[in-house]
Amino acid sequence: MPKYDGREIRNTEGFIVRNDLSTYQYHQVLQKVQSGELLRLRPGVFTEPIVLADTMLDIDILVPGGVLCMFSAWDHYELTTQIPNSFCVAIPRKRKLVLPEYPPITLYYWSDHLLDFGITIAEVHGHKVHVTDLERSVCDAVKYRNKIGLDVCAEIVKSYLKRRGRNISTLMKYAKKLRVAKTLSTYLEIGL
Repeated sequence: MPKYDGREIRNTEGFIVRNDLSTYQYHQVLQKVQSGELLRLRPGVFTEPIVLADTMLDIDILVPGGVLCMFSAWDHYELTTQIPNSFCVAIPRKRKLVLPEYPPITLYYWSDHLLDFGITIAEVHGHKVHVTDLERSVCDAVKYRNKIGLDVCAEIVKSYLKRRGRNISTLMKYAKKLRVAKTLSTYLEIGL
């Protein structure tokens, strides 16, 4: 069997996944974790400490099937000046997940019907991740306006209205699904 020499890490953008290793390689990885050369992010996922210096990690490895949402999505689309203090990731409501200590991740437990629409794949800091699309992100701001603050919600809607390529019909379609169409209409009347 080939000896583990660290090449697998660099070939997988800094991550080692247990399923990709032989038993011998896995034991070598565990030894490197004990010596501090590698870090255990979650069961079966390891990385080099230098990878954690990146501002964005591969969320799909840390939270398989997760979707960047809320503050992370608003930051990605440059809709707000608020800087997220953690990655905001939506997962199905009934799913159980153990999070790593780093990076900070805030989970949002959404019903399956809320994860069925308005999701796209985007490249964020060199990683392809699932993220709520632009219109869905705006609708989420309106839906959670009391939790995030009315000023943040107004800023997001205002920033959206200034963008080229906005799609008001898709925005209203999503707003109806999220049951915020009437509230969003009020924001749009003020903004337009």
